[in-house]
Amino acid sequence: MRIRFAARILGLMMGTCTLLAQQAAPPASAAPTEPKAPHSFDVSAIDKSADPCVDFYQYACGNWRKDNPIPSDQVVWGRFNELAERNRYLLYLDLKQAADSPSTPLQRKYGNFFAACMDSSLADKLGDQPILPLLHRVEALRDKKQIAAVVAWLDATKGTDSFFRFGVGQDQKNSSLEIESLFQGGLTLPDRSYYLEDNPRMQKIRQQYHDYIVTVMKLAGDSQQQAETEAEQVLEIETALARGSLPRTELRDPSKRYHMMTVAALEGLEPNFDWAAYFAGVRAPAVPSLNVGQPDFFTAENQLLGSESLDALKSYLRFHIVNDAASWLSSPFEDAHFDFFQKTLQGQAEPTPRWKRCTMISDRAMGEAVGQDWVKQHFPASSKQSAQQLVAALKKALAEDIQAAPWMTEATKQKAEEKLDEFRQKIGYPDKWRNYSALQVTRADFIADLQNSAAFEFRHELSKLGKPVNEKEWGMTPPTVNAYYNPPQNDINFPAGILQPPFYDANEDPAVNFGAIGVVIGHEMTHGFDDEGSKYDGHGNVIDWWTQADRAAFDQRTACLANEYSQFEPVPGVHLNGKLTLGENTADNGGIHIAWAALMSTLAQQGKSIQEQIDGYTEAQRFFISYAQIWCQNVRPQYASMAAKVDPHSPGRFRVNGVVQNFPEFGKAFSCHKGQPMMPDHTCRVW
Repeated sequence: MRIRFAARILGLMMGTCTLLAQQAAPPASAAPTEPKAPHSFDVSAIDKSADPCVDFYQYACGNWRKDNPIPSDQVVWGRFNELAERNRYLLYLDLKQAADSPSTPLQRKYGNFFAACMDSSLADKLGDQPILPLLHRVEALRDKKQIAAVVAWLDATKGTDSFFRFGVGQDQKNSSLEIESLFQGGLTLPDRSYYLEDNPRMQKIRQQYHDYIVTVMKLAGDSQQQAETEAEQVLEIETALARGSLPRTELRDPSKRYHMMTVAALEGLEPNFDWAAYFAGVRAPAVPSLNVGQPDFFTAENQLLGSESLDALKSYLRFHIVNDAASWLSSPFEDAHFDFFQKTLQGQAEPTPRWKRCTMISDRAMGEAVGQDWVKQHFPASSKQSAQQLVAALKKALAEDIQAAPWMTEATKQKAEEKLDEFRQKIGYPDKWRNYSALQVTRADFIADLQNSAAFEFRHELSKLGKPVNEKEWGMTPPTVNAYYNPPQNDINFPAGILQPPFYDANEDPAVNFGAIGVVIGHEMTHGFDDEGSKYDGHGNVIDWWTQADRAAFDQRTACLANEYSQFEPVPGVHLNGKLTLGENTADNGGIHIAWAALMSTLAQQGKSIQEQIDGYTEAQRFFISYAQIWCQNVRPQYASMAAKVDPHSPGRFRVNGVVQNFPEFGKAFSCHKGQPMMPDHTCRVW
């Protein structure tokens, strides 16, 4: 059962930009062992047999990759994962203590949630009983006109997504307003291409998906013949929805996510769906108009609802109920879900231990409850102050970079500076914690707890309508090892979880910290001026603040990056999509320029030289090695193939080599010569 989050809608609606992709986690049980604490600048990770001018990633990470194979319960293993594992373990200790001996009502609540999650023996005993009321509600449908009310009930109170996605977010033309929005959805496979591409690999995956549907529907009590029919119906419906969906690359354009319509116009667009019943069912306040993100999708959905039988539509809804809950039901459901989604699609060898899964789902459901206790122990005030100082230094460097851009006119530079001046930052954790008093937790029924959490989040979204935008709200929890830029709020966000080694260490020299967390901060700042963020002004409104000539020059520069990264192959024969990864690649390349400039300024203030050596490496070399080492990783080929389709982030190898080969200061630091792979004759640069 999925937990609904405003941030999920936000990402669809406004293209929230994160530092790296979020990974889902699967099943199992094992006793936790304490992971080692990561440290910054790992000399032992360096492969000195590699030439840094030929393959800097291998040079900086070669020994680390050799010494750190992918754990059996992971699909990617890198420095981010190391820190995330550490944070997860520390969070687990808090959750376990709260489950066993809570000292506050809030600890009792999140402790009960965690304890209910950990009770796998109860899940095995109950089988599919927790979802039977949902299945019975669908089975009771007697007319297609009734579907909207059932979809609303599942969406608003049970956390089950189906045909589309509904949520609340900022109006991109008036960022002071919170509006209702509808977006394309309804797919189970990772991307529309999985339904539409007609090659042997995708054909095989679709057959395996078909078999998975059969398996879980039989577990839910259907006969072999019924399950086979249902699998065919689900695939037919989801394929039709995929055909009506826009590709991910097009969704990067804000104009492809925003179409204001009256409710009457929506009803005319999709008359086969009872919108009045849906909005009444989710208890959405009556509004004169709303954002219909992708109108063509709802036209396609209307045709689907008209042509498919009631039985087929019921099969689709029943499967979504079963699939959304499968990983938290009894072992046979859990195993089937893991075998297809993690093992087949991503190459994961073994299920993730249940304590990890329950820690992660507790963090997702009650992150600002658990986070209050976590930051007290693991994020001192000094870390927040240091991060604020780093942000100030990088903001100054970005302002200077904008002024120095030779391809921009003064008019556009002035607008860019105005946007930069409006930047806000959130560091560590919220100024005001969320109130979870209205969330009901049972301790004895985890599926009910998940449903209650989904309903709690849904009500939280709807409560924003008609109120001022809460600029203090976070889209990530405090222990998260990630960061993000939010275009409609024009803010950069750095959870406490990432503000520690290997990203930040107060005991390290400036080059190491600027190369790691400094580039992370610069990355998020640059998102405000990438191909997507550059379409928003400083107040978070989509508006064209560029001169025509400057936008053309910008597009020419981003096209260079898109073409460059499209040549990279994470798996032989599988290329990155340079247009899909353009925003992240722009942010990586811009972030390192900004962090380098801030480092140079800091060293000058300290009276130090970039050529000073520590442990045999100059400050310049330490900067680049520190940057590269936050991206050291090993990746399963199945996951790499999937990520090339769906992930807007490039793999670690190309986040390193793709960046340094575009930055001449790297070549100088390692005495490379023109024509070597890491110092090519032609480079790309936006910022």
